[in-house]
Amino acid sequence: MTQTMRAVEISEPGGPEVLRPCTRPIPEPGPGQVVLRLAYAGVNRPDALQRAGLYAPPPTASDLPGLEGAGEVVALGAGVSGLAIGDQVCALLPGGGYAEYVATPAAHCLPVPEGMDLKQAACLPETFFTVWSNVFQRGGLRAGERFLIHGGSSGIGTTAIQLAREFGARVFVTVGSNDKARACVDLGAERAIIYREEDFVEVMRGEGGANLILDMVGGLYIPRNFRALADDGRLVQIAFLQGAKVEVNFSDLMRRRLTMTGSTLRPQSDLAKARIADDLRAQVWPLLAAGRVAPVMDSEFALEDAAAAHDRMEKGAHIGKIVLKVA
Repeated sequence: MTQTMRAVEISEPGGPEVLRPCTRPIPEPGPGQVVLRLAYAGVNRPDALQRAGLYAPPPTASDLPGLEGAGEVVALGAGVSGLAIGDQVCALLPGGGYAEYVATPAAHCLPVPEGMDLKQAACLPETFFTVWSNVFQRGGLRAGERFLIHGGSSGIGTTAIQLAREFGARVFVTVGSNDKARACVDLGAERAIIYREEDFVEVMRGEGGANLILDMVGGLYIPRNFRALADDGRLVQIAFLQGAKVEVNFSDLMRRRLTMTGSTLRPQSDLAKARIADDLRAQVWPLLAAGRVAPVMDSEFALEDAAAAHDRMEKGAHIGKIVLKVA
């Protein structure tokens, strides 16, 4: 390998325009890590938050954005087993995905599902780790339950629809347009609620209430989510696009035995992420290999055009995943 690589860095906190092509040293693998030569990297909301100065990487992580990608193993750190030079994998990354090479724990790598190319595989880790850990592990979604997803046409949303469908839940989503509504219904949503035209609280109350809600909006959606839940319902919060501070009457939570929880993926321990990877390998990767579940692809940008990719994501026009072509 050469000693340097192409990458995209955050020149200063700000809008998409602060993403700047650069040259960086190729990382070395630490104990338990591998180095991947990336073909594609996924673009995700946390990347935009980091770019804006609102989501600092962990102290040991690269300062480059990028939390998922797919490519070829080119170096092994001490103690790595089960992977070999030349293996094609997709991986959850601690950071550094907007680059030709990245180091990541070997335990966070998963095989590219049979029949899937590297472009699709690059879109799996961040969304599937997030959905599995929050909807199934933390939220406890069960077959037959009514499941409401806010932002149904996002990468997280399209993943959650498909997995919930496969595990027997009834899926409802909120979206902003007819095109997004059709896309979600095609994936298996029973009802797509266009939030500009209908009140999701009234729709869900008419269905008996949601047993589980996955929310990335926050703000004034939080008290409305409480009203939309069935008794004993659960609310899982994974982001706060409309703010994290709001006035809520928590007596409803006690009276109706509601549960509110949430998580962020990046700060969790390497062991916790490895356990999520093990669950995905056993329970979800067979569905991907069988073609029953697949990432919904929106658009592709060159690595050097990462600013344009962020602009598209933040305008909210996309349906599914945006990727950067690295190699």
